[in-house]
Amino acid sequence: MFVVATAGHVDHGKSTLLRALTGEEPDRWAQERRRGLTIDLGYVSTTLDDGRTVAFVDVPGHRRFMPNMLAGIGPVPAVLFVVAADDGWMPQSAEHLDALVALGVRHGVLVVTRSDLLDPELALAEARAALADTPLADIPAVCVSAVTGAGLDELRAELTRLGAALPEPDRGADVRLWVDRSFTIEGSGTVVTGTLPAGTVRVGDALQVGPGGPRVAVRGLQSLGQAHDEVGAVARVAVNLRGVAAGDVPRGTALLTPGRWRPSSTPDVRVDTGADTADLPGQVMVHCGSEAVNAHVRPLDTRHARLALAEPLPLRVGDRLILREPGAERIPAGAVVLDPAPPELRRRGAARRRAEVLAATPEVPDLGSELRRRGVAHVDDLRAFGVAGVPAADETGGWLLDPGALPGLVERLVAAVEDHDRRDPLDPGLPTEAARRALDLPDARLLTVVLAHPAAAGIQAVDGRIGSTGGGEPELPEHVREAVDGLAERFAARPFDAPTAGELAELGLGTRELAACVRAGLLSRIGPGVWLGPDATEAAVAELRRLPQPFTPSTARTHLGTSRRVVMPLLEKLAEEGLSRRVGDDGHVVA
Repeated sequence: MFVVATAGHVDHGKSTLLRALTGEEPDRWAQERRRGLTIDLGYVSTTLDDGRTVAFVDVPGHRRFMPNMLAGIGPVPAVLFVVAADDGWMPQSAEHLDALVALGVRHGVLVVTRSDLLDPELALAEARAALADTPLADIPAVCVSAVTGAGLDELRAELTRLGAALPEPDRGADVRLWVDRSFTIEGSGTVVTGTLPAGTVRVGDALQVGPGGPRVAVRGLQSLGQAHDEVGAVARVAVNLRGVAAGDVPRGTALLTPGRWRPSSTPDVRVDTGADTADLPGQVMVHCGSEAVNAHVRPLDTRHARLALAEPLPLRVGDRLILREPGAERIPAGAVVLDPAPPELRRRGAARRRAEVLAATPEVPDLGSELRRRGVAHVDDLRAFGVAGVPAADETGGWLLDPGALPGLVERLVAAVEDHDRRDPLDPGLPTEAARRALDLPDARLLTVVLAHPAAAGIQAVDGRIGSTGGGEPELPEHVREAVDGLAERFAARPFDAPTAGELAELGLGTRELAACVRAGLLSRIGPGVWLGPDATEAAVAELRRLPQPFTPSTARTHLGTSRRVVMPLLEKLAEEGLSRRVGDDGHVVA
């Protein structure tokens, strides 16, 4: 199946043409049939000679129903552009063309109707001139009469060629079904219809009502009046939903693959070539799919703008938008989404700098450009933005860094480590959380990526800190160095004469200073409140070997010339390190 929308001026025979092609009535309401005027969207279909089915979305041509028309063509990839031979190119023809150009529609067929009433060549020439310099300039044209049937076979042949030329849809893509009708059927419940441009919907699937909305279950599916277990793009589809009232899924609602879309409230966009953001009104109606929301326009330069949407939309990079003047049919520009989740503009000159970034941003998202622009991003967000080729989550928890930003991050990390050690030499090594904040990273696990870069060879992560790999002693404050030098002289004469807490306080050695001395290899902590020289345990083992084995703590105390306050934690430390063992109740043997 493929889907085609009609377009053209009011009363140019769009619905009549579809009745002749399909034998079905596109005007659904009695009021439409009485007035001969399509007010809302109609849907009919027919099977072509190659067996392919074409479904038509018949849109209203009257300017008062422009929002309905835009809701119909929004998700549709091709157009049947209708111009009446006895009327020629008219104002609503131009307005519909503006909408199609804004949406980037480039596939279709130009049909000149009522060819039995007047020579169609003049109307055809007018239409060709209007389509020139648009994506629809070269579409094939057919002159027909729905009354006599002239040209209908040729039109069906052109539709067959159109169906074969349309790009193959991605049926494995995430679902975004824009609802264009919502109603209740007795015994079945809520039913919504829409054009499925990509993805596949299956009975039993869970879908999300808008990004961040409630989940609903697919109870049943129909396409062109036939029940199906699954429907793949591109297709007209009716979805019977469980768990929601029809009033809660009105036209403009998007049914989404859960968890794969993000709400966008302030997308950055590029307006189409030939348009200028200075010509946009301050407020516009933004049309996407079948939805229309009010938005404030903030120009960033002549081609780029930020839209502040009154209601968030599930947008991805590359989505086409129609910007319509509120209360009017004028469409000053079409636009393409470049960034659904841009950074805030806070500082002076931020808008100009942002415009420079957007000028280099492609309209088709790719992993490299997105990472270069964002610096860091999560794989779930990148997929939600429509980026292809996103890798699976790894040891970083799914966070990715721009490879080009790594040298700068390494430089900042080295500077942060050096600054920390200079300001606090008693506590060398930057804690990983502080390092994460210094680099403005969303997750500390990304530090492993930064440290793996060749430029980071001079720093390493050890025990939750990032410090130098040089192995040199940190620069201790002068008063600490002097105190340690004094203790070294003391230990040279009396290796096991540990200073008391009072003596340490007089030397200005508190807990942080003593810990820094241990890390520097200048002291060793034997036990609570007991500090000796860095080689105290090795010296103790050498001395205690001189004693008859086993020996008692009292014997060890006397032999080492120290106190019970020192010898008891010293013997415990030797045992913990496997340098000694206990024998009996009070005996010790050194290894």
